[in-house]
Amino acid sequence: MNSMSFLISTLFDLYIMVVILRIWLQAARADFYNPFSQFIVKATQPVVAPLRRVIPSIGSLDLATLLFAYTLSVAKCAMLYTVAPELAVSYNTLGHMIAGSLALVKAAGGLLFWVLLIRAILSWVSQGRSPIEYVFHQLTEPMLAPIRRILPAMGGFDLSVLVLFIALQFINFLMGDILGMLWIKL
Repeated sequence: MNSMSFLISTLFDLYIMVVILRIWLQAARADFYNPFSQFIVKATQPVVAPLRRVIPSIGSLDLATLLFAYTLSVAKCAMLYTVAPELAVSYNTLGHMIAGSLALVKAAGGLLFWVLLIRAILSWVSQGRSPIEYVFHQLTEPMLAPIRRILPAMGGFDLSVLVLFIALQFINFLMGDILGMLWIKL
């Protein structure tokens, strides 16, 4: 059942990241008409649109989309338990809900890592002409600008992404130390 748990985990994680991207794009007020933003909206709109009619937003935080991402995370944990009970992170509804919250936090950290990595690679290749690079700049600049203010200039090299990578990795290891196998299985 290792192959099925891999497939379930991968498919859920990819779509959860798309849903989290929608939340992040709205919170960062990124360019809505960018092709990348349009893809994210169209990939999530069939489920999010009906939810948004019932669940209001609070400021720039879209609660309907956040609830959808959380529900997907809980469903992922429940399906992993169904397919491979030895890999499950919990055995009851409350356990699935807690594991779903942790899985959502871990997915958000993983998404931040990948967005930073793709932004760094695109900065070497596209020289600012890619629409995806523009959106990724809008998403990550609020986190990187404070690091740049503290870090001295290093001869044209931007080390702020590296500092954020190290911080993300530290938080990931710290959560693994605190939660043990539960964090690793998510």
